[in-house]
Amino acid sequence: MAWLIPNKFLNHLIINILFVYAFAGYSQYAGKIIHGEKLIPLSQTEIISNKKNEVYQTNLQGEFDLSDEGKYVLVKEGFKTDTIIISKSFEVFYLYPLSEDLDEIVLTSNNFTSSLKTYAGGATVVEKNEINIQNNINIAPILNSVSGVFMQNGTLSTNRITIRGIGSRTLFGTSKIRAYYQDIPLTNGSGESNMDDLELDAIARIEITKGPSSSTYGAGLGGTIHWIPKKGNISYFNPEIRFTMGSFGLRKYSIQSDLPLKNGAMNLLYSNTESEGYRENNQLDKQIINLTSNHFLSEKHTLNFISNYISLKSYIPSSLDFDTYKNNPSDAAFTWGASKGNEDYQKGLFGLSWNYSVNDKSSLKTSIYSTFLASDEDRPFNILEENTLSVGLRSKFLSEHILFNKNLNWTVGFEVFRDKKDYQTFENLYRDFPPESGSVKGEIISDLVENRQFFNLFFDSKLLLTEKIQFHLGMNWNYTTYTLDDLFNKEINNASGNYNFGHIFSPKIGFSYEYLDNHVGYATIAHGFSPPTLEETLLPDGQINQNIKPETGWNFEMGARGTFKNLKLDYSLSLYQMKVKDQLVARRTGDDEFVGINAGETDFVGIEIDLNYPLLTSDFWQIKHRNSFSYNLYTFQDFEDLDNDFSGNKVTGVPPVVFNSLLFFQTKPGFYSTLQYQFIDEIPVNDANSIFADSYQLLHVKLGYQNAFFQNFRFDAFFGMNNLFDEKYASMLQINATAFGNNSPRYYYPGEPLNYYFGVNLSYFF
Repeated sequence: MAWLIPNKFLNHLIINILFVYAFAGYSQYAGKIIHGEKLIPLSQTEIISNKKNEVYQTNLQGEFDLSDEGKYVLVKEGFKTDTIIISKSFEVFYLYPLSEDLDEIVLTSNNFTSSLKTYAGGATVVEKNEINIQNNINIAPILNSVSGVFMQNGTLSTNRITIRGIGSRTLFGTSKIRAYYQDIPLTNGSGESNMDDLELDAIARIEITKGPSSSTYGAGLGGTIHWIPKKGNISYFNPEIRFTMGSFGLRKYSIQSDLPLKNGAMNLLYSNTESEGYRENNQLDKQIINLTSNHFLSEKHTLNFISNYISLKSYIPSSLDFDTYKNNPSDAAFTWGASKGNEDYQKGLFGLSWNYSVNDKSSLKTSIYSTFLASDEDRPFNILEENTLSVGLRSKFLSEHILFNKNLNWTVGFEVFRDKKDYQTFENLYRDFPPESGSVKGEIISDLVENRQFFNLFFDSKLLLTEKIQFHLGMNWNYTTYTLDDLFNKEINNASGNYNFGHIFSPKIGFSYEYLDNHVGYATIAHGFSPPTLEETLLPDGQINQNIKPETGWNFEMGARGTFKNLKLDYSLSLYQMKVKDQLVARRTGDDEFVGINAGETDFVGIEIDLNYPLLTSDFWQIKHRNSFSYNLYTFQDFEDLDNDFSGNKVTGVPPVVFNSLLFFQTKPGFYSTLQYQFIDEIPVNDANSIFADSYQLLHVKLGYQNAFFQNFRFDAFFGMNNLFDEKYASMLQINATAFGNNSPRYYYPGEPLNYYFGVNLSYFF
């Protein structure tokens, strides 16, 4: 099956899109008002005429139509009032917020650009200013500041992200959560996501929905991380240069600029990061080119383009046994060091999105995208060569109506995705050559071609029952299939075959209720699923296990968000329970051999608390404080593996308690500082709960001075130190590691000791 929808349907859709686009009309005097920082439409913005004293208002897409040119005043609560001059048939205008409180934070990845405060589910938004106050090398401190999210770093290119414990059993990398860069999936056909390829300087905001509450993004069990890239500013040309140096040979520089275009803008970035690494065989060289552009073609049509290219060469020190971890943590695992194990790849993604405003109540958004990966990975046990190409189409129709005299927002859409993965493994003959030779390619061992595809059909809605009560209903239908062609074993033990996971229907239902002014409670029930990777569906003899099942679960959640206006305190509280059936467990049978099994039922119960408030505010200085707390009571309810019964044990790889505290200090002259504290409780390393990684505390500090000279020139110099306590800790764990021969199991990736960085950012506005 080449596609999950007929080619005739695709051709018909494309022809209709081009037809509508070509014959769109223009208004006499029209425009669009968007958020100056987030570049999202601003609805219900008042446009007041100075001449006639008439008041107009933007629609759901931020659009307006006027009959006369002249001077107008733009007014919207929470934004700076601005005066504009209308003189062209179509123009775009920016409004900038007065401040960032909970009432103004919106989920742009949510279909209705709805307020975070009234969203019926666990969600967090990390704004650009919160990204900027961290270092721009490592994503982990940023994600770890969010309750329910836990990111482990083995190296700058080896990590694992979990949301509410989901994904903790993935042996290598991140899976079972969905990730998007704008509307382009960072999650491949096997459900794996690689987010360390993103350049932090190119990110405008991060939106995280927790649990299977996002029906429009595949209803993943863990949730969705939505990375929103910076887009160019239409008002000015703004070149920026950033340079950072630090411990262990760290060097990074980047060049970025906003490029204004006619009724549009572009943002272009190039960055290069190099590091010798704390450990042996730990060098890194990463280059990224990122381009985004937005084009307001007319009153009805907006076009967005996004592309990202990464070239990476990263050496792999791998995990260590306990004795080496404690006594010689900078060592590489012996076989990985001897073979000079590394990954060397080029990766790219490209996407084009077209937004068409059908009328002031409805719009259509369609995105087409493609990604590619060309990778070589030298490992002690073999050498892997991989080429992957994916293509996809995503389209949704959004509308606003009146139902039973109530406001109804709804969307319906689909996403179709396919990737093809060609991969071969070869013998690694490094033992037969001098030690300095590193990996040496030998005879071919396997030659496989994997095709994976899925089709999502989704619906989401929000009904305003009263001024204080909202009802949310969503549904997602998924159909996933894959085929495997074994080109190496022609007759004996040929692994070729196909498999589908059947039709998976995932509903969600929720309510939000403003029980007091500025205080909203919510409750939601949602279903989610995570399909197994192809590797998890293979038996030891290479044949497909037709009995393997996807993980499925129901999430029950209630919570509250709000603001105590007299204290200027924003808070968020979530209590949830998710029961996951048929949890996928990788049983290790060799150095590079794993068998997937369904291991019964797991219970995920947790509490999340986020607090954000200013300790001190004056004309001279500001001190802001942000805290996040997660309590995770995750247990195996029914888990038997061979002769072992792990029922009742704690879920492996997840700390029961995580606490993060961030203190930000800023003065009017330009001096600022950031202090970030993190506590991680002890973590079970194996399913038997016989080994635990020790709890640890990390303290990071950043000091800087920023100012503007000659009005258009900005300067930011900074110095930072990580792990001020010089804590010895495991920054990542290889759970359930198996000992082979007389070797001890290698569970531990040692974290970096006390280290520093410093740098300067320069920018100019034309």
